[in-house]
Amino acid sequence: QRKRLGTKRGFIAVKSNCSLQSYVPALAPLMDKYKVTKALACTYQAISGAGKTFESFPEILDNVIPYIGGEEEKSEKEPLKIWGHIEGDVIVDATAPAITTQCLRVPVSDGHTAAVFVSFENKPSKEEILKAWKDFSGVPQELQLPSAPKQFLNYFTEDDRPQAKLDRNLEGGMAVSIGRLREDSQYDYKFVCLSHNTLRGAAGGAVLLAELLAAKGYFD
Repeated sequence: QRKRLGTKRGFIAVKSNCSLQSYVPALAPLMDKYKVTKALACTYQAISGAGKTFESFPEILDNVIPYIGGEEEKSEKEPLKIWGHIEGDVIVDATAPAITTQCLRVPVSDGHTAAVFVSFENKPSKEEILKAWKDFSGVPQELQLPSAPKQFLNYFTEDDRPQAKLDRNLEGGMAVSIGRLREDSQYDYKFVCLSHNTLRGAAGGAVLLAELLAAKGYFD
């Protein structure tokens, strides 16, 4: 960036779209060992993701809007960038998995929910998936960053969980909730995910990114 922009200090750090936080973290620990080949995600996104409240967005009451401009394109392309690699100063996208999405705006204040369908090259058992989710941790957990959730991925055994109203604030809104893992007739498995879009997906995620950059020595 500094070479391109002609600057000597600072940089711009970006984070992923908030809708990705509702399903990409659940796929991440399954990628290398079991090789996800394709995924379908239907996201049901809260109005705060549009910068709205119920008072400022009356048309959402008793309604579902089946279109969020630009969201589906981001949700399909950005994971491949995240799972890609750097060659020189260019990000080379991963070539798999194939991802397709639909993104809907729903009358929920906070919390993006995703219905996820996934297939694998090496199909794991249900028990192996649950163990991968339970054991998954990343650099923020290893470094014990202040904003990092202790348990990033949390699986609920109840049939009616996760729910936005009950589970979006788990670990200060920085954890991801998962439920309803079961085999599917078209894909290998299906499940439901939930993340807090303005905490994990936006402001809190940005703070966590800043903590990570500081811990890695990127700040002068």
